[in-house]
Amino acid sequence: MNEWSFSRRAVVKAMLIGSATPWVLNSKAYAGSCDDHIVRIAGTASPDTMNPFATWSSFWPTAFTYDFLVWVDAQRHDDRKGFAKTWSVADDKLTWTFKIWPGMKWSDGHVATARDAAFTYNYLRGSMGKPDELNVGWNNTDGLQNIGHIMALDDETLQIVTKVPTRWPIDNLTMIVPEHIWKDISYADARSTFRNDPPLVGTGPMIVEEFKQGQFARFTPNKYFRKGEPKTSGLIFNFFKSADLIAQGLKSGNLDYGYYLTAAQWADLSKDPDIVVGESRVEQQDYLAFNTLSGKGAGSTKALQDPAFRDAIGYAIDQKAIVDRALRGHGDPGVGLVMPVATDYYSELSDIRRHFDLAEAGRRLDAAGYRDSNGDGVREDKEGKSFQLELITGPSANIELPTAAVQLIAGWLGQIGIPISVTELDAGALHARYAAPENGGGGWDLLVGSSWLSPFPHDLLVVGSSKAIGSSNRSFWTNEKFDKILSEVEVTVDLKKSQELVDQAVRLIYAEAPYIVLCYPTLLEARRKDCFEGWGTKDMMSMVGSFPFDRLRPI
Repeated sequence: MNEWSFSRRAVVKAMLIGSATPWVLNSKAYAGSCDDHIVRIAGTASPDTMNPFATWSSFWPTAFTYDFLVWVDAQRHDDRKGFAKTWSVADDKLTWTFKIWPGMKWSDGHVATARDAAFTYNYLRGSMGKPDELNVGWNNTDGLQNIGHIMALDDETLQIVTKVPTRWPIDNLTMIVPEHIWKDISYADARSTFRNDPPLVGTGPMIVEEFKQGQFARFTPNKYFRKGEPKTSGLIFNFFKSADLIAQGLKSGNLDYGYYLTAAQWADLSKDPDIVVGESRVEQQDYLAFNTLSGKGAGSTKALQDPAFRDAIGYAIDQKAIVDRALRGHGDPGVGLVMPVATDYYSELSDIRRHFDLAEAGRRLDAAGYRDSNGDGVREDKEGKSFQLELITGPSANIELPTAAVQLIAGWLGQIGIPISVTELDAGALHARYAAPENGGGGWDLLVGSSWLSPFPHDLLVVGSSKAIGSSNRSFWTNEKFDKILSEVEVTVDLKKSQELVDQAVRLIYAEAPYIVLCYPTLLEARRKDCFEGWGTKDMMSMVGSFPFDRLRPI
């Protein structure tokens, strides 16, 4: 049989039996039929393992299979609950009670209870302080130092008692895993060699049935899902290195949904009558980071360690121009660490906010002692060395910041007498450069990067935490006052108090300027209209959970 004569239905069935081949995604014959009821989505994701204890890169697809106890979606939407149906905290602000869905099952038919949730957390707790502590993946020990005990009172009741008031019990990022699968996995294996090969066993709506690294993940509906088996026949999540294939797949009908689109692709797809485009604010911040190290791994000049120098550079960055020209309007201009979607904590910092003014940047550099003494157009630092700063950047697992933004930054700094050389690195090399100095990181001057975690206080501020140097804290900045505020935030339940602390921390780091926040990009996504209904409106697909794959249905 001529393979190019396959119908889309036959192609998908072949994929479900075997593995994807490159021609599948490019075949025109793949489009045109919705009869197979297989949802096809794509993104520029690059998961490396299905083990949530060993990696940060596999949120998709594991979040479709594993539930969080609560986390973001359940707090924002009444119809998107996770492993816990309800939760409450006692008057002492220490004792949390979670009611698990009655009669819930794992996808292999085993009963799912509060004991599985207690196991997941206590499995992490048991590793703390050991050489193989589980601190390297999505499921990690962060925050558990504030927990007194976690226990299942019965099959449907989980109790978490904290040592201090903290919102960690509902804000933590932990995916709940089945005890009967994980109880015999050593900590050493869990953080490294255990790949958790499919089929996965979860309580989410879609179960990872097959995973081909760099290619796709194939899902089947969870017949034991608490809301009833999803109405679709399956899901295929294609992993692409470029958004070009995503846009092509949407136009041809090979894909039902795609995200991380570029502005040009989004604009083009918006003209297609068979496609709906969407734009969502997300928890991403793009920034210019300064290497603030003073010893091993320090940059080319001590000026990088000077808050006055960094503050002056802030006046040479036009955040609105970055949004208008690099993002083509798809984002918000950067201000502080908190992005607009985190509505409980966002502030425009109007009373201390810098404004774009190259002349003002120059005046501040002069006042701080960084002048062009010989008139050659290049400023010197306080040791008399002419500036020539290296800016490093590279691909991100988040929404990509267009190269035009880096070019704008280099141009502005050049105009104030600070020439910039740009070094483009691949993901591995970039990670090695911002690793902790004891692990070989550093040696650069400026870095353009991004962060995307959650809208909760710890994650909003973690880029300034001294504990996160080498991971989220890419400027290597340390400040005892900031760390103290962050530690207080982590032991606060009251929202008003939490808001006050976050505002203090945001203002402190804004003034010290180890980062200049460039923008908060919006997520550009698109879906086809012809095969499925039930997608979200403001957010077609949740970026923090399994929505809408529990409710999609064929048209």
